[in-house]
Order: sequence, then C-alpha cells, then structure tokens
Amino acid sequence: MRSRTVFEKNPTDQAPARPATQRRGVERRRAILDAAEAILAEQGYEDTTLKAIAERAGIPITSVYHYFSDRLAVETELLQRHLVELRGQIINRLRERGRRTVREVVDAVIDPLLTYGRGNPGFVELWRERAGTLAELGREFDESLSERTWRASIERDLIEVDTPLLAVQLAFEVGDRLFDVAFTRSPGGDETAMDEGRRIITAYLETYAPPAPASGS
Repeated sequence: MRSRTVFEKNPTDQAPARPATQRRGVERRRAILDAAEAILAEQGYEDTTLKAIAERAGIPITSVYHYFSDRLAVETELLQRHLVELRGQIINRLRERGRRTVREVVDAVIDPLLTYGRGNPGFVELWRERAGTLAELGREFDESLSERTWRASIERDLIEVDTPLLAVQLAFEVGDRLFDVAFTRSPGGDETAMDEGRRIITAYLETYAPPAPASGS
C-alpha cells in the first residue's frame, strides 16, 4: 500500500556518500527546510517564498535550486517530515492498552494531532494550504491511519467486524475539516471546536458499535 511506504522513511535521510560533500549537502538541505519552517511559523504561507527562504538560510537562491526544484518541492519535503513524526505519535497512542470506548480511540487520534499543531505552527500553515501534491500526502496520511484505527477498533470490539473501512475514512475527513476550523478560529487550535468534533466523530462511529448485552445475560 503506497501510503505505508511514503511514511516509513524520513525524506531527509541520506545514503552514505563522500563525507565532506555529503555533510555540506545535508547541512544545506536542513538549513533550507528549517528556514522555510521558521518563516511559515512567523509570517505565514504567503510570505514563505524561495527568496525569503534563501535569505533566512543564508544561502544563495541559485544554491537553493540545486537542492529543490521549486517552492512546492520544499513544502512537500517539509510536510512529509511533519507527517512522518505525527503518524508515529498517533500510532503509539493507538497501541496503548486500556482504550475501551470509541471516545478513547477518537481521543488517541485527536489529542496528538491537536498537541502537534499547537507546537508546530508551520505544519498548520502547510496543512491548511494543502492542494495538489500536498493534498495527496494528506490523503495518504489519512488512509494509513484510518486503516489502523479501523483495525484497532474492531480488535477491541468497539465496532462491529463488518464495519466498512469507509466509515472510519469518513471520520478522518471530518476530523481534517474540524482541525482546519479550530486553527482558523484560534492560532492555538480552538478547544471548543475540537471538542465538538470529538462529539460528532464519536457519535457517528458509535452507530457501528456492537449491540449491548441483553439485561441479565
């Protein structure tokens, strides 16, 4: 499944090469990505131009083109770096024992997402502006995690075994939109909007919960 391969490897990892040449290339690539991250966080998406990135990184813009063909290439690698990290955090939460309700599973996805967004405003800017390649990365991210969430929920008898994967995928779509709304309402992610989102998603997924045991059984 393509989404699994995309998020298994950090795009900034480099294969061994000549030490001096590789070290300089890795450092410059990292400097470009870090500069883009800083501008996104401080000034927003529109101001994160290649010229601004080059100036912040202290690298001639012609050198930036040596590592990235255009601004989209910078954004793609930066968003992928964020999504690899965030995916790992959510998977770790889903693996925790003791999640016995649909709401607890929903929280296992939403809590790290909200915390990550609050700590990484550059990620929020990229996520909200996603289109084209960035949107495809977002879809792959959702597909990968929705399948894990679906399987985890079935294994814990929180939803029926015949619950369609589409149901959980749709819950993630709703979650994406709620994340956008929350961070539009407040730079720190509006807690009220996210709480309403938790209620919406939980109530929907609970329609697939197994029937409660008959009284006295």
